[in-house]
Amino acid sequence: MLLKNKTVFITGASSGIGQACAEVFAEAGARLILLARRIDRINELAEFLKDKFGTEAIGFQCDVRNAAAVFKTVEDLPEAWRDIDILINNAGLSRGLDKIQDGVLQNWEEMIDTNVKGLLYVTRAISPKMVERGSGMIINIASIAGREVYPNGNVYCATKHAARALSQSMQIDLNGTGIRVTNIDPGMVDTEFSVVRFRGDEERASNVYKGFEPLHGRDVAETALFCATRPPHVSIQDILVMPSAQASATIVHKKL
Repeated sequence: MLLKNKTVFITGASSGIGQACAEVFAEAGARLILLARRIDRINELAEFLKDKFGTEAIGFQCDVRNAAAVFKTVEDLPEAWRDIDILINNAGLSRGLDKIQDGVLQNWEEMIDTNVKGLLYVTRAISPKMVERGSGMIINIASIAGREVYPNGNVYCATKHAARALSQSMQIDLNGTGIRVTNIDPGMVDTEFSVVRFRGDEERASNVYKGFEPLHGRDVAETALFCATRPPHVSIQDILVMPSAQASATIVHKKL
């Protein structure tokens, strides 16, 4: 029970890495605030965690792209839930795989609004109280796309480069406040990521992961848990975690 009585706020908690973080942090004894657009999934997850681990969890339907909704959700938290110890900025997505000259503006806006502005809104809503208390942790789940660009990844890669830059900026701005900031860049993870990218084309999405074992959501969640459970004087600021078969953003050894 490494995180007993600690309150963890997770965005994008309804599936993938966010859901895995909820499960892993629940196992460690944390109480959870779960945020996502799909409230039915959040409620199911909260019930599952309560039954399996005895976890206290509350869920909220909120789109991180909506600044007013983000701030209202945080402001309206019950009194007993307002001291957030760990924020996991996990909400993010990719849309499309087009060359820059063929880009779909709606896709660009959705990625920028979610991956950059959403991360900023949630951080701005929660971090001031951490500063007041002199303690807390922010874990930003980004991507190898924040370190390398790849063909047709243009705007998605740009948003993840921005997320990594924001993590570095947070580390500087929050230095001396008692708040630690961790940036985690996963390689290929078998989640709904590709289904979302290809707007529900499950066959095309499944081909992305054929011929090798990608990371699973739990692999990334356990990495986040390791960072969150270091002693207060230890800050793990930046991690790249990859499946063994992946050497870079574009080099993957597949056995097809």
